[in-house]
Amino acid sequence: MIKDQEYLSEKASYCLDLAKKLGASDSSVIVTNSISETVNFRNQKLDESNRSDNLAIGITTYIGKKKSSISSSNLLRENLDTLIRKCIETTKNTPEDEFNSLPDKDLLAQEVKDLDLYDVTHIKNENKIEYLTRLETSASSNKKIVNTESSFTEDKSNFILANSDGFCKGYKNSSFMASSVTVAKDDNSMERDYEYTSKCHLSDIEDAEILGKFAAEQTIKKLSPKKIGSEKIAIIFDKRIAKGILSTLAGAISSSAISRGTSFLKDKINQKIFSDRINIVDKPDILKGLGSRSFDTEGVKTDTLKLVEQGVLKHYLIDTYNGKKLNQKSNGRCGGTSNLYFENGNISYKDLLNSNSRCLYITETIGHGSNIVTGDYSVGANGFLIENGEFQYPINEITIAGNFNDMFQNITLGNDLEFEYSTNSPTMMIEGMVVAGK
Repeated sequence: MIKDQEYLSEKASYCLDLAKKLGASDSSVIVTNSISETVNFRNQKLDESNRSDNLAIGITTYIGKKKSSISSSNLLRENLDTLIRKCIETTKNTPEDEFNSLPDKDLLAQEVKDLDLYDVTHIKNENKIEYLTRLETSASSNKKIVNTESSFTEDKSNFILANSDGFCKGYKNSSFMASSVTVAKDDNSMERDYEYTSKCHLSDIEDAEILGKFAAEQTIKKLSPKKIGSEKIAIIFDKRIAKGILSTLAGAISSSAISRGTSFLKDKINQKIFSDRINIVDKPDILKGLGSRSFDTEGVKTDTLKLVEQGVLKHYLIDTYNGKKLNQKSNGRCGGTSNLYFENGNISYKDLLNSNSRCLYITETIGHGSNIVTGDYSVGANGFLIENGEFQYPINEITIAGNFNDMFQNITLGNDLEFEYSTNSPTMMIEGMVVAGK
């Protein structure tokens, strides 16, 4: 059973009090408890089942402008005493940094919103096994599927974040995730693909048969891929891939990258970096949202940010430390974004496919080819050739490349946004990308 708020708060308060007695001018503590249960299947048979119960504490102490942190999974009183003494001693021997501080008191969250992030439901292992049995049966129904792997994970967590300015809040989270990985084979090739579902509440996860069937179908479609030549062409990114563009943007507008001067978007606030059709939002208060939260990892209140409005970059993602470097206040993004998404475009999925007589539809990217310093983008990719709005055949072993400064200006978004992850995008088309093939 997950530790309750009272237990976690007691541990946090003890550490704060002791840190003060030992000479800390300020301090912060996070105490977390998480329980995870996973069942794995392989080729329609139970492969393994495991459970983990983790209790951890992280302590940060300040002496003036000196700062250090320490963590442990041992919350016994005598160990906490030792931890704090070590942390204080380390802090004393740490160089001063003028930007070290707790967040401003007036920015701290005053309440924890009920965002329906916790489901008390516990699914027994036999029920996980029953779900995966149905999933794997569905995934294996086509003879071209030669290998299947699947898993079901239930996570429950609780935490308390507290600091010496009187902040002490936390809340519970839950997630239920099921995944299906399939391998298909024909006379010409062997291909792999996957699908997964992840929700805060058990009742919202995808049906087992649907999940398995979709993973299998997507894999079979990839069989017997063809090679294509090098060319400049419009690329349509599947929603699973399109959201990666947003993740790169988030890294490029993080205050750490901006303060270091290591982002191609430094000095771009209030400048147009996308076409005027593009709006990007980070919304922390979506009910049951996988990234939803009332405050960031420093306790700063999180409000909705319209990061990009009609193509114009309006905000960086600012934490306390880097915000002070930039002479800006934190906007509650220590630890990154919450629920980040492109707003829907005004074109349907079908019309997007028909917008060019010939284009590529990308379903998989390989490697990490985003350089936020220069804005260069280059990744291996697999997908499909589309002609006149119709999928013709699968393609593989290509490299797609461009620069985000140009790519951002040439994005067209579909109107099929769904909130499946903490970062989400409609189907996306980028004109004029360079493809290197055979």
